[in-house]
Formats: sequence, structure tokens, C-alpha cells
Amino acid sequence: MTNDQSQPQLVRGIGLGSATALNMIDMIGVGPFITIPLIITAMGGPQAMLGWVLGAVLAVCDGLVWAELGAAMPGSGGSYRYLKEIYGPQKLGRAISFLFIWQLSFSAPLSIASGAVGLSQYASFFWPGLVRVWASRTLTLSLPLLGPLQITGVAMPATVLSIGVCLFTAFLLYRRITAISKLSSLLWLGVMGTIGWIIFAGITHFNATQAFDFPPGAFSLSRDFFHGLGAVMLIASYDYWGYYNVCFLGDEIKDPGKNIPRAMLLSIAVVACLYVVMNISILGVVPWRELANSGPSHSELHVVSTFMQKIYGHRAAGIASALVMWTAFASMFSLMLGYSRVPYAAAVDGNYFKAFARVHPVYQFPYISLLALAGVAALFCFLRLADLIAALVVIRILLQFLVQSIGVIVLRIRRPEMERPFRMWLYPVPALLAAGSFIFILVSRQGFLREIRYAAVILIAGIIVYCIRAGRRREWPFENHPLVASR
Repeated sequence: MTNDQSQPQLVRGIGLGSATALNMIDMIGVGPFITIPLIITAMGGPQAMLGWVLGAVLAVCDGLVWAELGAAMPGSGGSYRYLKEIYGPQKLGRAISFLFIWQLSFSAPLSIASGAVGLSQYASFFWPGLVRVWASRTLTLSLPLLGPLQITGVAMPATVLSIGVCLFTAFLLYRRITAISKLSSLLWLGVMGTIGWIIFAGITHFNATQAFDFPPGAFSLSRDFFHGLGAVMLIASYDYWGYYNVCFLGDEIKDPGKNIPRAMLLSIAVVACLYVVMNISILGVVPWRELANSGPSHSELHVVSTFMQKIYGHRAAGIASALVMWTAFASMFSLMLGYSRVPYAAAVDGNYFKAFARVHPVYQFPYISLLALAGVAALFCFLRLADLIAALVVIRILLQFLVQSIGVIVLRIRRPEMERPFRMWLYPVPALLAAGSFIFILVSRQGFLREIRYAAVILIAGIIVYCIRAGRRREWPFENHPLVASR
């Protein structure tokens, strides 16, 4: 990772089992336990489960993109390394990889904050006063050409809890990677136990008539159907994301050429099956109309608590709530661990702010990157859950997933001789399906321009920052510019 061998090095201490566990706890998180009402509301009935199925297909297609790239370039940083190599390390690829790190400085904390806010939603089952709003304010900024940019902030006791969870997660990660690997396996057991209990309870109390109580015209291919499907797939994408987390830890994975694709595809297959079975089981116990009533207000989204209360009573609902909180925390743990390695990799490469390249002299992990990520995530805890999810998905699709899906094809053309321990199945069909699905999610929803404006602002700001740095450092596209050379 560095030319100076005296500098602390990262440790390859994560095997296939731990890598798969990290991916699964990242994928499962709090998302599927708290977004079911939002999904049902978006399509107005149990036909919303179609979004889970299509989301699984999208996860497999995009997972094959990550698997090929991750096995070919197994280093810390994930997409940072891939985009730089695909589009030219000293030319356009340097700018695109910088912009990826720049957007990750916003989207990664959004993802972590969504887990913290979801955790606080389930904590409100025990302490309803947590969701009492102290203050709420919407800021509107009119931007030339882009239109109005709106951000809504909410302060309540749950916000304080969310911030505390972000900081506590950083505290636990402030140690050597070998200890973290063991802790991830323990968290994985809690996650799988929670889902297993939910599925068992749902299957043993399943009401098929209620689960498949479709409203009239549920599958009519109208404009509203596709608007709803786009909104559902956006949320489903958020719930499935995390299958690529292992790619950000490439320098700490044992035998990465084999274990990165295996961990990724194994986690996608298992989680997809669990999601579909779990959600149908819940719909067989909790009427979908009851779930839809809580969707628009984003209140009482602790659906698993309601589910368990209907079956076993209040005490079981409390246990289930605690287990979901455990699961949410496990996801935050995995997210913060993986994303903290990305700015580090870019800084070591000289393509991001050099402070992020610092490695702890004793525990050998990028501590500046970890602390910065936790701090920004704590600030984002003031946003509403639905806004966190929408902003995260749109920003990530526009500034990362689309360019990477197309990029794997570009790399095959530009570098056919490159060693690829894993090759995408049915190439290039999965990459094209992934890109097409991402575009559908972006433009098929009502009011989709709101989040696109967020992404545009981040992109423009990133281009400005990159150009200033590149001009001072005489990098592409200013390396031969006479005005730069004369400074």
C-alpha cells in the first residue's frame, strides 16, 4: 500500500466466513425491518413484494460486476481502485476516482445514519417519548438551472440516541482488525437468530388469504404502477446493498481472488431468500392495510414489534425489538468498518486529502478516516429516515454504480490481458441489466428530481475541488497547461 515499508501495514486477517458474515450483517441491517410499510405504501398492496424479487435480480447482476472487479483488483478502496484503473490512472480515471471518494464522504455517512435512525425507531417501542419532536425545519435554497434544493431537519430524543450509537460504533472499531473479525461473527449470530425467529413465527401463523389480498387492478401496467415500482425498487436496493462491502477491505481479506467473489455471491443468495420469505411471512400476520397506514407518516415503523405482539404478546414484541436493534447496530458496525478504508486508500494513493492516509501506530487501522466518517454520520442523524434512504440511493447510483456497471465492459475492452480470477457469468448481460435497472429507479419515481439535485450539487462541488487540487499539483488535465507550469 505504500513505498515506505516502515509505515504500519494493514493485516490480512479476514477469511471467507468472516467476510461473508460482514457482508450479510451489512445487507440485512435495519432496512428490511423498517421499510416494509414504506414499500407497501408505494404500491398500495402486497404486490409490492415484486420489488423485493426484482431487487434480488438487480443485486445479483450488480454483484457480478463487483465480483469480477474485486477479484481482479483486490485492494482496499473498492470502487476507488476500479474506477481509476478503468478510466486511466493518470487521466480521466484520476478525476472519476476522486469524485467517487468525494461522493462517498456524503453517501457513506448517509448510509450509517439511516441505520442509527432506524435503530432509534425500534427503541421508541420501549420509550415512545423518543419520537416526540422538539423542532423541525425545512431549508430551501434556489439554485441556478437546478431549481429548489430542500433539506428537512428534525430534532428529537431519538436523534440524540442515534448520534450516540454512531459514536459508540466508532469506539468499538477503534482497534486491531483481527479482534473486529471475531466480533463480526458474534454480531452475525444475532442477525441470523432474529431473522430465523421472524420466519418461524410467520410460517407457523401464516394466513395465505391475508398475505395475498391484492387490491383491484394491483398488476395493471399503468403509470401509477411503474411509479410505485420505481419507488419500491429504490427502497429494495437500499435494503439489499452491502453485498459489496467486502471489496472495500481487499487488503485485509485472505486469498482475495477467491474469497471476495465467493463471499459476495453467497451473501446475496442467502439474504435474497431470507428477505422474500420473511416479508411474505409478515404479510400473512399483519394486514397490509395496517402497514400502509403507518407508511406516509413514517411513524410506528417498528413493524416486527407489531408482528410479534400479534402472535406472542407484548413481552415477545419487546424481545424482537431488542434483536432488531442489535441487527441495526451490527449493520452500522460493518458499514463504518468497510467505508473507513476507502478514503484511506485514496489518500495513500495521493488522490485525496493526506490526513486520511494516517494509520494508527499500534492498532494498524486508518483512524482519521474512521473518526471523520463517524462525525459526519452523526450530523446526518438529524434527517428523516425516508429522506436519508432516497438521497443515499440516488447519489450512489448516479456517481458510482452506473459508471462502474458500464466501466466493467470498458475495462474488458481496454485491458483484455488483465488477470481475472473471476469472470462475470453471461458477460455482458448482467452489467447491462444492472445499468438499465439503475436508470429505471432514477427516473421512474414521482418527484425524482429532488434527490438528483442533491447529487448534482455534490458532483459540481467535487469537480471544483478536484480542479483546484489538480491545478496546484499539476495533475490531469492541467499537467501540461502553460498557466499551471508558470506558477
